[in-house]
Amino acid sequence: MSSDAVGAKRRLALFDLDHTLLPIDSDFAWGVFTTTIGWTDPAVFQRRNEEFYAQYKAGTLDIHDYVRFAVDAIRQQGAIKSAAAHGDFMKSVIQPMLVPEALALVQAHQANGDQVLVITATNEFVTRPIAQAFGVDELIAVTLERGADGWITGNILGVPSAREGKVTRMAQWLQARQLDWKDVHTTFYSDSINDLALLDKVDVPVATNPDDRLRALAHERGWRILDLFEKQ
Repeated sequence: MSSDAVGAKRRLALFDLDHTLLPIDSDFAWGVFTTTIGWTDPAVFQRRNEEFYAQYKAGTLDIHDYVRFAVDAIRQQGAIKSAAAHGDFMKSVIQPMLVPEALALVQAHQANGDQVLVITATNEFVTRPIAQAFGVDELIAVTLERGADGWITGNILGVPSAREGKVTRMAQWLQARQLDWKDVHTTFYSDSINDLALLDKVDVPVATNPDDRLRALAHERGWRILDLFEKQ
């Protein structure tokens, strides 16, 4: 595709979050944080959290089961207490993890006139303030169902933005704006082989701090490999 053709299209820069823009897994870190403030049993939560994280890395995670587990503490604590706790989480855990190189990458796309989106398999409660800390307002995350009281039920609403679901959710985002894939030029940054479906779909896939499987595939396919930081 010529540069003129690309220039005529709306340019989108899509970013996975955990281990891509952040050197940590925000969902896992939030779970650990809830144990430190006494919301969950440390031994039980740690065991289950690590089991789910291992399943995620292996590509076998049942995201519905995981989300019910991950949001159970905030479901029980309610909106006010949960928002206050997340504010503390942002200050003590996330702010120190905002790596200058990652911030600069997002800002470079914005300065170039690209629309930036964060698209993550982590739920919206955990990730919206993190996306905003990167200066990104457009977030595609796991949407949480809310009950009659306005607070979360523990279930997922709609298609979860995980694996192939990221392609579906991105297509829905485009459709809501009367756009199609052919109308946009897309770059996607991700660390994980779990995001292969979307990496295959976009115009420019960038393996960012990639896991071993994605790094090998990126070498094989000639994709750009970007290492922003050491994973933690």
